[in-house]
Amino acid sequence: MIALTLAAGLLIFWPTSASMVAIWWRSETFAHGFFILPISLYFIWQRREQLAHTPLRPDYKALAPLFALGMLWWLANAIDVLVVQQLALVAMLPVLVWVVFGWRMLRSLAFPLGFLIFAVPMGEGLIPPLMNFTAEFTVKMLQLTGIPVFKEGLFFEIPGSRWSVVEGCSGVRYLIASVTLGVLYAYVTYRSLTRRLLFVLAAIVVPIIANGLRAYMIVMISHLSDHKLAHGVDHFIYGWVFFGIVMLLLFWLGSFWREDDEARQPQIDAQSAESPGAPCVDRKSMSVAALAAFAVLIIWPAAAAINTHQDQGLDVNLSMPEAQNGWRQAPTSLTPWRPRYLGMDAELEQTYVKDGRRVSLYLAYYRTQRQGAELINSQNVMVEQKHPVWSQVGNRPAQLQVRGEQLPIRKAKLRSAQQNLVVYYWDWFGGEYAANDYVAKLLEAKNTLLGGRTDAAGVIIAAEFETEATRAEALIKEYISDMYPAVETSLYRASEPGP
Repeated sequence: MIALTLAAGLLIFWPTSASMVAIWWRSETFAHGFFILPISLYFIWQRREQLAHTPLRPDYKALAPLFALGMLWWLANAIDVLVVQQLALVAMLPVLVWVVFGWRMLRSLAFPLGFLIFAVPMGEGLIPPLMNFTAEFTVKMLQLTGIPVFKEGLFFEIPGSRWSVVEGCSGVRYLIASVTLGVLYAYVTYRSLTRRLLFVLAAIVVPIIANGLRAYMIVMISHLSDHKLAHGVDHFIYGWVFFGIVMLLLFWLGSFWREDDEARQPQIDAQSAESPGAPCVDRKSMSVAALAAFAVLIIWPAAAAINTHQDQGLDVNLSMPEAQNGWRQAPTSLTPWRPRYLGMDAELEQTYVKDGRRVSLYLAYYRTQRQGAELINSQNVMVEQKHPVWSQVGNRPAQLQVRGEQLPIRKAKLRSAQQNLVVYYWDWFGGEYAANDYVAKLLEAKNTLLGGRTDAAGVIIAAEFETEATRAEALIKEYISDMYPAVETSLYRASEPGP
């Protein structure tokens, strides 16, 4: 009955359930998701004797949190935040059990149902900070070893070789695998909450440090072997072997404080005897509770289907901002570089010149944001990983004062063999601005709930520099001060419905 209830919840939100399976299938990082539900069901089955003595009392108070989670799913669907949809769906499953079977059943199944959270393919937001930590850690270790290092962003050079920390070096795979196994190991091995939490904490900290040591080890192996080893396939083999050894050591050390099965058994027996021979409620009461729960849930996919981007297919007229305050459109482009934005409804690139100084403007406009065609997307970047020509060597947030208003931006430095660029960029949401993805999604959610503008655009401005970026940054600030009203007018006009 519990399995059928969980299956029904997953079927009601089938597109979201299918999206998780699709990610498990295509991503090595999240392939463990295929095992989470079977593990959870196994732990539920393992507790069947205790569950047989647990009173079944449907609890209609749980319909309120179920309604709230359904609304959260609907809002995440409206602004195309897939991971929040998936989290909301997984959070609904324990609440469904609460509604249909009661609070005591939910408490008895706290771990098996809570473990389902690891089915959600999340953690990609940790990649940038983990990459920064790995780069800093590796450089510090090399300096302690006595090897001279020059570091710029995520790139660093030592005598004879140049290295960069890319997504695969972030260690996010190690961290996700370690935390998932660590939680499972802690539950099976310990009874004390303190020991469980300490082991999970170790499962978080150890892989982060171990990944830094792994990166340092690979650089040192290459350096000491005159760059004959630790490149190509063996680069990954050394890393996984090292990580496997670290995890085995972690579990081996954890076994010294294990609380064996004999100590566990009295607790189970005591819990099972809490209400011996407790009568089950009739099927009719549980069926009514289940129907009420499913009725609360099914309204949200229906609402999402009704409101699915009714303005798709409308033309977008994104015009070139009019030159003013001494700026004019240049006949040739400043740079061959382009940021990577996917699924936009319109885009333009134009170089402007003033007193012989040039600035490049790029606009990516989204009228009808939807999954795969949205402004806030991890695939929308200034330079994609392992680009054959360009490297991003710096990226940080900043604030600009523009006509008495604070404009949040991000500043990046890009390099190629032929050119260096400083880039200022931010997100535009119908007159509101963001340079942080989370803030941008909150703006989008606010506009969706209040019926405001849901169109958005990426604004990217670049200038060239040779050695120091100071003059290029001053030029960009001058361009923004002189030209930004014209840029914003162009964006507003693009958002107006066509004839």
